[in-house]
Amino acid sequence: MTRTGLLYLFDKHGILPTPQRIEIASILLERPQHLSAEHIIEKLRAAQSGVSKATVYNTLNLFSERGMVKEVMVDPARKFYDSTTHAHHHFYNVDSGELSDIPDKQVQFRGLPELPEGTERESIEVLIKVRDRA
Repeated sequence: MTRTGLLYLFDKHGILPTPQRIEIASILLERPQHLSAEHIIEKLRAAQSGVSKATVYNTLNLFSERGMVKEVMVDPARKFYDSTTHAHHHFYNVDSGELSDIPDKQVQFRGLPELPEGTERESIEVLIKVRDRA
């Protein structure tokens, strides 16, 4: 994504575009992808960046809170940040740690449970955990 495109997204989501945030966003929003904070830190280190680990985590939380990226929690200890923000489905490979999209056309529902009183549906997102065959 271009710098102009990034600055537009920052403005759209009400985020101050600091150099560190721009550096993190340029990695995460480079293309549709799923990256953990650790993946981003590795990419920053490979680029000889001085962005701290704490800044990466704080920035990703801010991006998620403001809707610039989508947070996908695959288990209590593992989070990914998804550059595609609309509701969609995922496969998570527990052996490789890879998160990948499932095309919407491949997921169908025959019926959904009645919602609790006083609530409305926000989204439906399926996470299917898979494991490599032995």
